[in-house]
Amino acid sequence: MKFHEFTLVIETPRNLHDGLEDALFEAGCDDATLSFRKGIAYLDFDREAGDFESAIISAIQQVEDTGLNLWVKRVEPSDLVTSSEIARRMGRTRQSVQQLIAGIRGEGDFPLPVAGVTAKTMLWSWQEVAGWFLRNKKLKDKTIYENAEVLKQINESLESRKNEMPKKHHPNYEAIKEKDRRICIAYSSGAKISPGISRPCCSSQLIRQLFPAIELEYDWNLV
Repeated sequence: MKFHEFTLVIETPRNLHDGLEDALFEAGCDDATLSFRKGIAYLDFDREAGDFESAIISAIQQVEDTGLNLWVKRVEPSDLVTSSEIARRMGRTRQSVQQLIAGIRGEGDFPLPVAGVTAKTMLWSWQEVAGWFLRNKKLKDKTIYENAEVLKQINESLESRKNEMPKKHHPNYEAIKEKDRRICIAYSSGAKISPGISRPCCSSQLIRQLFPAIELEYDWNLV
């Protein structure tokens, strides 16, 4: 068992501050510190678990099972990184990273930025960057890349469920639930959900946690 550090950014009902910390503690988040920044609540975890994914998923479950209508929006550290953040995470100088980006050093195939090409600051996918360093034998610790994959996968799943979570009082509940079922199958196989959009293959425990409304009707043994 190892300790894993990560942060959950949570959406809370308006003005729900009193009693929040106690409720989270009672739910099992005694290994997290609750903080607020400009009204945004987040939890810094230092959780012992068998692997990184299990640590995060168990934390999401505990937060959302408090009965306070809390909603995990995303997990940090973010997949989007600047060149300075790449340097910090890799323990390299900013100059060396800039040279890799420009193709002055390395093979000249450094990942392209995913955003900000026309803006002042360009952003890269940390999962793609870590993978590049690993393939080019510039990253000794493979778990850095594996954890980057987990973070990106979970955050994509959190984003997808935002408008997909069925509510029993919704007039189209059955139709929405069926749509969730198809999404879960796509997630479990890595298949395309719609033309041009592929999702990474997710573990069954991740699917169960993020799409719980259909659990009774889906044969999870198929995943």
